[in-house]
Amino acid sequence: MERQTDPLLDVSEEIATALAERRPVVALESSLITTDPSSETASLIEKAVRDAGAVPATIGIAGGRLVVGLTDTLIEQFSATKGIPKISARDIGAALAGGGLGATTVAGTIVIAERAGIKVFTTAGIGGVHRRGQDTLDISPDLLQFRRTRMTVVCGGAKSILDHRLTAEYLETAGIPVFGYRTDRLPAFVVREADVSVRRMDDLHTAARAAEAHWEVNGPGTVLLTNPIDEQDAADEDLVETAIADALARCDRDGIAGNAVSPYLMKALAGASGGMLPRAGLSLLLSTARVAGEFSVALSTVRAGR
Repeated sequence: MERQTDPLLDVSEEIATALAERRPVVALESSLITTDPSSETASLIEKAVRDAGAVPATIGIAGGRLVVGLTDTLIEQFSATKGIPKISARDIGAALAGGGLGATTVAGTIVIAERAGIKVFTTAGIGGVHRRGQDTLDISPDLLQFRRTRMTVVCGGAKSILDHRLTAEYLETAGIPVFGYRTDRLPAFVVREADVSVRRMDDLHTAARAAEAHWEVNGPGTVLLTNPIDEQDAADEDLVETAIADALARCDRDGIAGNAVSPYLMKALAGASGGMLPRAGLSLLLSTARVAGEFSVALSTVRAGR
């Protein structure tokens, strides 16, 4: 089969072959690599995808190209280099023009993944509507990009510092279906569930057929397949909510606003968790990667008419 060439894409031979043969592939973001000085997390996530029967495709920007399938050398470079910019969808053009390294976030990754022909992406937690979002209109670009990109995003829901009810309302208004894998409640990142109902899917083959049917009827748009964190690794909801409420009060007191709020809340939550947050985050990353790999296998089967 002759492969089409894209002057902006640099797709690894393994991933290009898998896509040409219609085998399962799962896209992964590169922004998390910049927070892991050993690059071990990226390797563990890729292994989880492989163990589930799919090919991992870690995505980033390097040398003015959209790289689909970072090499081990590039992953080490991303991990060791300080100050690599995080690239959302709106930043891609400038990052390509600049010619340096760019670590893609959720929105940036799914744009590139769709361009390469990948249908499944996984992350621990998506962005969403921030707490007090009804006043600040602080909404992650992830949600807007979901309206434009044909992708299944497998995740543990929106990050714990966000407003899950407002996020769910936005997704409903945008026409983004949200499925809960073996749960009827929206997962809340390191908290196992929020008090928000979702459509339960107990079988990944059924979820894959639902995604295909949604695209057939509605055209472009993302399907969210949410997977709760393993119960033994989940954070206590009361602890999380108390830590965030206290941190928001300190933001008000100290005049912390805008883009500074989210990292402040994450730092406060990490401190309150007593070191539990990184372990919970890794657990969620690996479990969503495994489910994404299994879902990608199911989607390939559905697309093949089996």
